[in-house]
Amino acid sequence: MRILLADDHTLVRQGLMPFFKALDPDVEVVEASTLDEALEAAQGAGALDLILLDLKMPGMRGTQGLVAMVKAYPSVPVVILSGSVEAADVMSCADGGAAGYLPKTLNSTAMINALRLVLSGERYFPSFAFSAPRRPTEDAEPDTSNPLSQLEEREKLILGMVVEGRTNKEIARALDLQEVTIKVQTRNIYRKLGAANRSQAVRIAMENGWRLTPGA
Repeated sequence: MRILLADDHTLVRQGLMPFFKALDPDVEVVEASTLDEALEAAQGAGALDLILLDLKMPGMRGTQGLVAMVKAYPSVPVVILSGSVEAADVMSCADGGAAGYLPKTLNSTAMINALRLVLSGERYFPSFAFSAPRRPTEDAEPDTSNPLSQLEEREKLILGMVVEGRTNKEIARALDLQEVTIKVQTRNIYRKLGAANRSQAVRIAMENGWRLTPGA
């Protein structure tokens, strides 16, 4: 596996290495600290499996750098790294063609799960960016064919945390509920989605538009 990692902070780049090693012990990481360096490194790196770009590093100019990289390497998933948890930043990157958006505050499990999703051909965007309810148009009919439409609001919230890689204990703590309650509710979510387990639930959610409209 060959990954291009572009971030202007050396500590961030070094801190991400264990996550890459968890994906592939023999991973090769090509490093850069600016967009120009990243574009040059990508050109000389040969076949790449993944490109990660820091949203705020020199040369990015908002999402212009993302768009340039996606255009230059359309067959390689480009993922944004950022300390920003602003929904507008996430949405802008999604619109710019990013295959994912990884807040630097993600825990290790969520980070690795997100990278695996992207490498498997899926997209990953944190659920907080889509937490605001979408208003349906007056003539819109509910999409009953989408299994996500079967979920209640609390179940959607829990599913979002499952997609982010949080454990039942972490979800219970975040919602101030008992862990046994979360276990029951996750089983109900799996049943409604037609999923046999946690990983299937994540896959079904992503396949049915969770990355774009998890609040729908």
